[in-house]
Amino acid sequence: MPGLRACARLLRLVLVLLLGMAMASVIALGERLGLHASIERRQRWTCLFMKRLIGALPFEVQVVGELPQRSMLWVSNHVSWTDIPVLGMLTPLSFLSKAEVRQWPLAGWLAEKAGTLFIRRGGGDAQRLREQISEQLGQARPLLIFPEGTTTDGRALRTFHGRLLAGAIDQGTPVQPVAIQYLRNGEPDPIAPFIGDDDLVSHLMRLFGRERGEVVIHLLAPVESQGKERAALAFMAQQAIQMALFGVEDVEVAVPRRQARAA
Repeated sequence: MPGLRACARLLRLVLVLLLGMAMASVIALGERLGLHASIERRQRWTCLFMKRLIGALPFEVQVVGELPQRSMLWVSNHVSWTDIPVLGMLTPLSFLSKAEVRQWPLAGWLAEKAGTLFIRRGGGDAQRLREQISEQLGQARPLLIFPEGTTTDGRALRTFHGRLLAGAIDQGTPVQPVAIQYLRNGEPDPIAPFIGDDDLVSHLMRLFGRERGEVVIHLLAPVESQGKERAALAFMAQQAIQMALFGVEDVEVAVPRRQARAA
């Protein structure tokens, strides 16, 4: 029964959140005792938490491609709040996130400790953001951004904001395009997208009340940033993701095609 299934999944999620609280308590206790964990260690802990969190969500995750072996600026299309744990479980990462996430219970605190950069919508502080991204990449810390600036229903891409990629050019850091697909019975998943005025609890209950969906993560060929204008770099990353998701270029609306499985 959908109701019992949702309750069982919700219980498992609560247990994972309790694990996150325990991890947060250890970090906080260490800080009080003057034992400050390095950002790299905190990122590893956050990655571990993300893996447990994805295990509690109703998704089967398939990864196509290879994880980069060096620090890069990851850029991805953005469909749902679940994009963060889905991608964060792959490797220790920091994120660029909207400022509201900082206020989320537990998740916001963990995100900050893992090196998340928070951006205010319409904050008008583009230069400061560029410096923060450049500093993060200059310390060889991989960072993931969603250059569309908002979520979509997964059926099309919005224009990528080139200003968010300027820090990669400053440091000569390659860009790692990532395409993320949510599928259900081989078709675009209508439940996974988190858009409009949706709230987190309602979205969770819809997810938990249905059969497991599929998430396909495409790790695409890196794009070198050296010698490129930020708009051109953003366009190249957008086109790579567009091709992976839809098999076509330069279209505003398209329906994702199911990709062939790769080992």
